[in-house]
Amino acid sequence: MDRDASRTETGDVEDAGLGAQVRSTVSRLYRRFRSERPEGSLGDAALDVLLRLHKSGPQTLTELSEYGQVAPASMSQSVNRLTSAGYAVRTPDPDDGRKVRFRITAEGAEVAHATRAQRHAWLDAHLGGLSEDDQRAIAHACALLSRIADS
Repeated sequence: MDRDASRTETGDVEDAGLGAQVRSTVSRLYRRFRSERPEGSLGDAALDVLLRLHKSGPQTLTELSEYGQVAPASMSQSVNRLTSAGYAVRTPDPDDGRKVRFRITAEGAEVAHATRAQRHAWLDAHLGGLSEDDQRAIAHACALLSRIADS
């Protein structure tokens, strides 16, 4: 293995262990991936909610809180940012008039699409710059990590 490829943020694989290397690398990649978004865009929490609404359709505050693993008060701040910006609207729940669902607007869908496109382009460009051997190695690592995730 290339010596540089085996380094973690705090040391060598031998010092930290394979699990630490995977955790560190996945975490760093995730943070870097999330930083790719249009200028002047929303913060991470609100953008995550917007992307969730775009992917999954209307959601209640409770559903969004459970998905984001945050308290409803925290989620309320995120959805308030989205509704204030015109990226989401409150709608009555068709099955229970006491509940409110948050639905993405056309403008919100544009922001969500632009964010996804920018993130995908960033990653695809970096992966495309790798050798075929490195691309195959990453594909193999993804298959193994998926198997671990699904276990």
